[in-house]
Amino acid sequence: MKFLAVCGSGLGTSFMVEMNINQVLEELGVSGIEVSHSDLSSATPGDADVFFLAKDIAEGGEHLGEIVVLDNIIDMDELREKVKKVAEEKNLI
Repeated sequence: MKFLAVCGSGLGTSFMVEMNINQVLEELGVSGIEVSHSDLSSATPGDADVFFLAKDIAEGGEHLGEIVVLDNIIDMDELREKVKKVAEEKNLI
């Protein structure tokens, strides 16, 4: 299973979201998930099983497949809730 954090440039924002996803997965006790980050123009549907995108670029990422739209990329409560939901749906917890 692979998660990919995606932002417009693939640098700071997506890297921060990647680190936060890893933190949430650790809190949930979920292991075996590869998390990385990318810019929107480089991301392809085969790059991950689930893509996490900020809402300002979500429309541009609809072609990727299963996407999770983050309303506020620095809101850890929102990220925790959405990562937990994905983990439950994928029977990871």
